[in-house]
Amino acid sequence: MNDPRLADANSRAYYDDFSKTYEAKRGQAAGAGYHDLLDHLEAGYVARFGTGRDVLEVGCGTGLVLARIRAFARTARGVDLSPGMLELAKRRGLDVVEGSATALPFADGSFDVTCSFKVLAHVPGIETALAEMARVTRPGGRILAEFYNPRSLRGLLRRVGPARRIGRARDEDDVFTRFDSPRRARELTPRGCRFVGARGVRIVTPFAGLLDLPWLGRAVYRTEELLADSPLKALAGFYIATYEKETE
Repeated sequence: MNDPRLADANSRAYYDDFSKTYEAKRGQAAGAGYHDLLDHLEAGYVARFGTGRDVLEVGCGTGLVLARIRAFARTARGVDLSPGMLELAKRRGLDVVEGSATALPFADGSFDVTCSFKVLAHVPGIETALAEMARVTRPGGRILAEFYNPRSLRGLLRRVGPARRIGRARDEDDVFTRFDSPRRARELTPRGCRFVGARGVRIVTPFAGLLDLPWLGRAVYRTEELLADSPLKALAGFYIATYEKETE
């Protein structure tokens, strides 16, 4: 799917449908559950660079992560391709707009931190999306870009397992999905930026339901917290590359 307009239209339809059931297992109590773990580690990483600063989330969906970011950022804005997803974000009172990751509707240098989680893996023109994230980031700011890692347990299961049902009438195969290794994430460093670090999310969790089990789930949750910034991050299902925009 080389035409970005067709790719955007397909993704918009996919996520509009997904929005009807997206939060069925999300928004759980803090410190419990698979999706809370992901949101916690992602938002927590943004806090490292974005506390008291202006933050943009690209592909904010229904705003679960953006709501966490709003708690520590000076300003927190979000952009998403799906009106269905954005409707739920607006109900949370979040500052969100409709737009594409490959053509962000913001001026150059608008934010101190630009982040994206579970979105770039569904963008065929990822180089353009990363360039746009860098464009709207101020010199000296950070770009946090999450990749689906093929060298992970999650990546293996996605390749060999059946496609999961998504929304009411779709499954995972209905949307473009790419996997980029940590090495590839370095190679994708946007022009005018440098790779400065990473965080790994979902390193030892074999399946999401494990986090729902009493005692064991809490132990796995804590283990994921401890390993997120360890050398084992290179084996994480979700690899968050961090780029710093060079000062002019």
